[in-house]
Amino acid sequence: MNGTAPFRVLRAKPLWIASGVITSLLALLFTVLYVGANVDPVDHLKKLPVGLVNADKGAAVGGKQVNLGAQITESIAKSTTGGDKIDWKVMDEKEVREELGKGKLFGALVVPADFTSSVTALTGTTATGTPVRPTLTVLTNQSAGSMGSGLARTATTQAAENASLQAGKELTAQNAAGRAKLPAAARVLLADPAAVTVEDGHPLDSHSGLGMTAFYYALALVVCGMLSANVISGQVDHALGYTHNDLGPIRLHRPLIRATRVQTLAISSTVMIGLSLLMGTLVMVGAVGVMGMHAAHLPLLWLYSVCAIAVSGIGALALLAVFGTPGMLVVTLVFIGMAVPTAGATTPIEALPGFYRFLAEFEPLRQITDGLRSILYYDAQADAGLTRGWLMMAVGLMAAALFGFGVTGWYDRKGLHRIPAEKKPEGTVIPT
Repeated sequence: MNGTAPFRVLRAKPLWIASGVITSLLALLFTVLYVGANVDPVDHLKKLPVGLVNADKGAAVGGKQVNLGAQITESIAKSTTGGDKIDWKVMDEKEVREELGKGKLFGALVVPADFTSSVTALTGTTATGTPVRPTLTVLTNQSAGSMGSGLARTATTQAAENASLQAGKELTAQNAAGRAKLPAAARVLLADPAAVTVEDGHPLDSHSGLGMTAFYYALALVVCGMLSANVISGQVDHALGYTHNDLGPIRLHRPLIRATRVQTLAISSTVMIGLSLLMGTLVMVGAVGVMGMHAAHLPLLWLYSVCAIAVSGIGALALLAVFGTPGMLVVTLVFIGMAVPTAGATTPIEALPGFYRFLAEFEPLRQITDGLRSILYYDAQADAGLTRGWLMMAVGLMAAALFGFGVTGWYDRKGLHRIPAEKKPEGTVIPT
């Protein structure tokens, strides 16, 4: 024991420099990743999918068959006012309901069957009482994400209102001679003939968090996998005798059991798989049983939860095994720092800058969230994100195994052991 005072380490420049560089980078990275993804979603919005339905059957006007709904939808689809921010998808009502029910549309605009007949009725000179305005319906879809649904609602409502004003101008011009004969109320309505109403295109249960439970549930699974990887890694190292285990004032240490890096990772991964069964069960019990989250397909939800935790945990263990002590920072950056802004939950992928869209293609939280949306909101339909969720988890597991076992195997072959090997008296190294 030397007589150096412990607080003298505060004078050590490497302590301040290393800690300062690491914490500064973390502060900057998390700020850029989180704020950068959400600072201006409208400006970055590109090709947000929105449905456009013309159910109008048309009407005979002046001996000609007229379909104002077709004119409106065609005008909106070809409009360049909003640039390429909205991807208008012309389809029928059945297709729109199906796409909304799979989370593939953020909203829709529906022109009703009686639109033309209702609009032309406003030009009748014999009308009595207050004329009835036809209605353009804006459908929202909170299950696809609140912000995305809100952006779609704003764009669709504006398109509907502009279409109504344009139709009013055309009707006014066509009926200039007879306009003076119309009742006052009819003349006012003729200038802006259509009312715009907003409806929920894919209603959710009240215990679905306005379409956010899938994201928070997925986040719980990823965090469980990430944090448990840190715990399991430490406990395995303690069990093998590589590290001490401090419990309050008590320090425990086991006899050293030499293990290769590959063996250590294999042991940790096995423990992770076993405990994922427990954690996946508890997450579902806590969310559904205790907190009352709405959920169907409970056996599938349980299996998906267990697999998501296991894959996230093994991925984190691989990073810890390869990078060592800095590994937890890398894990935090990969599974939280870059994952949350690119999950498509708060901000839709279509409203993210290009770099974040690239990250969203493989970041685990986004893939897990999409699969959970399918299970929780879309009746577990395969093409509503569930197939992609399973596929990307399989790809992630393979990538983690190849990376983790590949690099640690290389460490072992190079003799880069975790504890320096003992030496024989004559100076030769005993292999471990």
